[in-house]
Amino acid sequence: MKQLSARKRAWMEDFSGYAFISPWLIGFFAFSIIPILFSLYYSFTTYDILGEPVFNGLENFRTMATDELFWQSLKVTFFYAFVSVPLRLVFAFFVAMLFNRGTRAIRVYQAIYYVPSLVGGSIAVAVMWRRLFMADGALNAALAKIGIITDVSWIGDPDTAIWTLIILAIWQFGSSMLIFLAGLRQIPKELYEAASIDGAGSLRKFTHITVPQITPVLFFNLVMQLINGFTVFTQAFVVSGGSGDPLNSTLVYALYLYQRAFKYYDMGYSSAMAWVLVLIIGVMTGIVFKTSSSWVFYEAKEGK
Repeated sequence: MKQLSARKRAWMEDFSGYAFISPWLIGFFAFSIIPILFSLYYSFTTYDILGEPVFNGLENFRTMATDELFWQSLKVTFFYAFVSVPLRLVFAFFVAMLFNRGTRAIRVYQAIYYVPSLVGGSIAVAVMWRRLFMADGALNAALAKIGIITDVSWIGDPDTAIWTLIILAIWQFGSSMLIFLAGLRQIPKELYEAASIDGAGSLRKFTHITVPQITPVLFFNLVMQLINGFTVFTQAFVVSGGSGDPLNSTLVYALYLYQRAFKYYDMGYSSAMAWVLVLIIGVMTGIVFKTSSSWVFYEAKEGK
């Protein structure tokens, strides 16, 4: 009887726990797992939302091989990710190093610098960004003040349009900066003191202490920002007006996926594109994880 009572109490405890997390579980399955499974099914169908999905095997994936816009969107996305992510991380790390010096009112400065990350992906800021780089925008007005007269529309030129998105991405460095700053503050000061006693200069301390100690944080930031880079959508949608122009120079992958799904109602093809994106992100993050053993430094556990 005592054993049965103990089992009953354990069951009641488990039931109570699941009851408390049931709202999250319902939302997780209803808005994540089930849509993901439907997307996987639709990727093997011809489906226009209005009619019934018709199974077509691998036809959607074969179509991608001859879809010029698909390859263009991949090209734009890879360029955007491989340029914006390193620049954002470098800038975030530089600012974190400055904040780590411990100046007065540091928390106020941190909050100010974090603001772009809070609002940078919003529609309002993207609209402002579009206006800033137009032919009659604030950038050209500022250049005119210093004697550089130009009527270039930075978002209307195929050679510069993507760079406006990259600059916006770099401007949104706040979250990475705070993570870097937290990592810098975890580095034991004794390491720097010992290095000073040995006669090490600032550069040597940076390359032999700061960089190795911060690599786990850099690894985390790199993975997260790489995923964000490959899934960028809002900025490109607003700045280009949803078209990816000029000449598809801002047609990032997520934007083209959106066009196929909600402009052309080709839900089957867009679902297939979504799974290709999952594969690409998986491969890229897998490469980062695979190579991390050669550049990420972890302190040895005690007793080893």
